[in-house]
Amino acid sequence: MAAPFLLTTELDDIGIVTLNKAHKRNALDEEAIAEIDAYFSNVPEHIRVILMKAQGDHFCAGLDLKEHHDKARSAVDFLRVCQGWHRAFDKIQHGGIPVIACLQGAVVGGGLELASAAHVRVADKSTFFALPEGTRGIFTGGGATVRTAKIISANRMVELMLTGRVLDAHEGERLGLAHYVCNTDANPKSAYELGLELAQRIAGNAVLSNYAIVSSISRIGDMAATEGLFTEGLMAAVVQTGRDVQERLGEFVNKKAHKVRPTS
Repeated sequence: MAAPFLLTTELDDIGIVTLNKAHKRNALDEEAIAEIDAYFSNVPEHIRVILMKAQGDHFCAGLDLKEHHDKARSAVDFLRVCQGWHRAFDKIQHGGIPVIACLQGAVVGGGLELASAAHVRVADKSTFFALPEGTRGIFTGGGATVRTAKIISANRMVELMLTGRVLDAHEGERLGLAHYVCNTDANPKSAYELGLELAQRIAGNAVLSNYAIVSSISRIGDMAATEGLFTEGLMAAVVQTGRDVQERLGEFVNKKAHKVRPTS
């Protein structure tokens, strides 16, 4: 029996998901997508943040091209494959639980589509990003035209796909593909160490506030301004009813809450 693509464990209220096909650079085949869909469809109720990482030197090299070649799928067959990716990655982005991706090595093609579905991306300095579909004679099918293009702009995505240009971790950070770059002189922590630190911090937020942040902001971005403003107000009103709101506001009023200060 083949080893599972996903290894899952927990650290208190943090779910840790590990891509487990290092020998294939964690390339995504149909079984891998099914496992991702299954996990994010049934996240244990007590989990407040999910940390996604990978075995080996690479986060994810994208679509398993050998499977794609061997199956010689028809247009309809591959459309169904794409829809499976869309469903799985939608559950990451819109599942209501913050997801942090710890990146290293290749974050390429479908791997970048997977990373783009996460809410926070922490990159090792070894990380590189690319959309080589143009050079492979194929087209993105896992949501890059929606998610990745919103991060870096449609125009930049067109250029990357046409040229096959590879971005290093720092250029990826500049464009928004990574929020942090680790294992550097400025930030010596590993991507996993910082990712776990961020996960623990985020887990301390109010659950309803986290849910609103990861569920509504990207959707509001798809709306016209009038509908977006109404939805923002409605979401704020709902969050205001959270059970720990008064306690947290009381800490601020009574000068017990931490002050917002610039980092040193």
